[in-house]
Amino acid sequence: MTTPSLDSPSTLAALDQEFVLQPQDFERIRRLIYDRAGISLHNGKQAMVYSRLSRRLRETRHRSFHEYLEWLQGSGSDAEWQEFVNCLTTNLTSFFREEHHFDSLVQDLRAFGSRSLRLWCNAASTGEEPYTIAMTTAEALSNSAPVKIVASDIDTRVLATAQRGVYPADSRGLTPERLRRHFLRGTGTHAGMIRVKPEIARLVEFRVFNLMSTNWSALGDPFDIIFCRNVMIYFDAPTQRRVLERMHGALRPGGLLYVGHSENFTDSRDLFRLRGKTIYERA
Repeated sequence: MTTPSLDSPSTLAALDQEFVLQPQDFERIRRLIYDRAGISLHNGKQAMVYSRLSRRLRETRHRSFHEYLEWLQGSGSDAEWQEFVNCLTTNLTSFFREEHHFDSLVQDLRAFGSRSLRLWCNAASTGEEPYTIAMTTAEALSNSAPVKIVASDIDTRVLATAQRGVYPADSRGLTPERLRRHFLRGTGTHAGMIRVKPEIARLVEFRVFNLMSTNWSALGDPFDIIFCRNVMIYFDAPTQRRVLERMHGALRPGGLLYVGHSENFTDSRDLFRLRGKTIYERA
């Protein structure tokens, strides 16, 4: 007897009779999120799509995925398209994640000398990564160093959290010394929470940015360092290449690209050459 996959539409219907994710609806969702955000959803993602998008069906009072998608494409607002994208993006982050990168960042920042520096964290999520970059910068160069960190994400909800800069005091990745140096502790009703200190927060500029955008000039002057970690794994090969070409153009000569531990771009040696553990230099 064949056991149905937990991600199959028939199984989803059996687990929750509220909605049915038909195969044609899933294929349509795959096309829409690919066109909007470059995200390539494989066939094993039906359960994730059902779980996340069913919330939008309830909130917009649609009775089926088909009805919701017809409305979204026919008369959906920009705000609803943003909600659609928000639902289907993945946000997994922590302070000082893949710590070897920040050990290298100290050396790289110092090697650039005393000139003004621009860094871009283009998967800011809830803010832990760009604030980690800011803390590392402050420790390496002092808080008065002429550094600007642009932190972007396609998901507006996580960026709102990032801009607040408030986290649980037991957040993973923070040492007692860094808690003392870079955060304010909450008291009273805010006990158990921490807030990024103003001198760290002022280094970071948050903005919404879609890597599928053709208007990369809106990012401003070229960057010295780009952090694009654990983003490309959600793109297919042609989309990866297109984004890498644009990142090449967004970096100064000799600029650096920090990527995730499972990402490998040795097939794009004409754009980037491997310089260290998951760190590439602009070719």
